[in-house]
Amino acid sequence: MKDLSITERRNKDVLILDLAGRVLIGETTSKLRSTLRSHLDQKERNLILNLAEVTHIDSSGLGDIVAGHVSFEKAGGALKLLNLTDKVNDLMMITKLLTVFETFSVEDDAVKSFEAKTADSNLGSVSTASGAE
Repeated sequence: MKDLSITERRNKDVLILDLAGRVLIGETTSKLRSTLRSHLDQKERNLILNLAEVTHIDSSGLGDIVAGHVSFEKAGGALKLLNLTDKVNDLMMITKLLTVFETFSVEDDAVKSFEAKTADSNLGSVSTASGAE
């Protein structure tokens, strides 16, 4: 498989992008970058990249994933990774990017992690009103 294919689907309020193929400098990273930017522009904030079918990622591809992660965080959301292959996991470990990303091997766990974040942020925004004047 040479080209990168991106399939979009939803699991609850989370957008999942199923990537398949190679994430390499050039057209494939441009496709990924524009897809991530488009979803940010559409106010998506909870996104999972499913990497189960990714056969190779080069430094440009990693850069685009990191840039997407930063952009989603700045927008108040998160980009998380699902189903890293052994090859991709090794690359993420060597580059120490496993410390940057939340990664999951079970889709429901990844989706639930967004629910937990929403619940935590709601707890932080509870206001306490005082009856004293």
